[in-house]
Amino acid sequence: MKLALLIILAVIIGLLVVIEVGLRSLFGFGNPLIYLGDEQIGYLLAPNQHTRRFGNRIEINEYSMRSQPIQKTPAPSTLRVLMLGDSIANGGWWTDQDNTISQLMMRSLTSATNGKYQQVEVLNASANSWGPRNELAYLQRFGSFQAQVVVLLINTDDLFATAPTSLPVGRDRNYPDRKPPLAVVEVCSRYLLKEKPNPEIQALQKEAGDRVGINLEAIAKIQALTQEKNSQFLLVMTPLLREIAEPGSREYEIKARQRLNEFTQAQQITYIDVLPIFNSTPNVKALYQDHIHLNLQGNQLVCQLIERSLVGMIEQVRSDYQ
Repeated sequence: MKLALLIILAVIIGLLVVIEVGLRSLFGFGNPLIYLGDEQIGYLLAPNQHTRRFGNRIEINEYSMRSQPIQKTPAPSTLRVLMLGDSIANGGWWTDQDNTISQLMMRSLTSATNGKYQQVEVLNASANSWGPRNELAYLQRFGSFQAQVVVLLINTDDLFATAPTSLPVGRDRNYPDRKPPLAVVEVCSRYLLKEKPNPEIQALQKEAGDRVGINLEAIAKIQALTQEKNSQFLLVMTPLLREIAEPGSREYEIKARQRLNEFTQAQQITYIDVLPIFNSTPNVKALYQDHIHLNLQGNQLVCQLIERSLVGMIEQVRSDYQ
């Protein structure tokens, strides 16, 4: 009897070890990205992280960017672009490092600039659910890293983004502040256990006032900081999947989009609205990972749109310095 129990126990332990190793090696569970709370930015990815999720490589550098390690000051004859954004720019767990918009841009700009620069860098300062106020706070903290162009990539929802807060860090399972003891524990907490709503977070998500106006003001401040450094500024907005074709954007989104159009004209901001382009793209659903995030094909198309504007802006920067 004791021998049988020992054999059963050994089999159970062996099975658990196999499951643990499989979850770690095949899916990357047990090693999630860690977040840090921040009083001004709200939260940001902890620096110097490396992991794989569902086979996709994720690398976070010393400045909490989804980019390779960099020097604060670029080397001579370097083209440096700084991209600010949320999960669309970041790419999340569903995007390999090489397939993020920033990495695609870095490769395409290397070809588009015809060897005029010894090195091309596209820095990716982003985090899930960031809005313009988070991105402004990051820029105020770290600066623009002497980038010739700053690209702010937002989506329609970002026009309604709430104030930065660190409350989700360590409370929301999507913003862990420490590694789980086991991959099995992470799987259970993410997919098997129901997460209780946090009243404090819910209250902040109901922020009153003119959110659109507040976020437009944050974008204006990002533009001003960019101009102070004699850099070019490009604003790009991607649509939600449901905004494309029928029924189209909702009434409050249409009004916010109109305000954004008037704002960019008044501020003389170079602005790419991706919605009309996606509206004329066949089988546009094939560009999306879900209702808001893009897949590789979507990233490639947005990269092409950004590159067309960047090439002219970069030439303007070159002529200003000559």
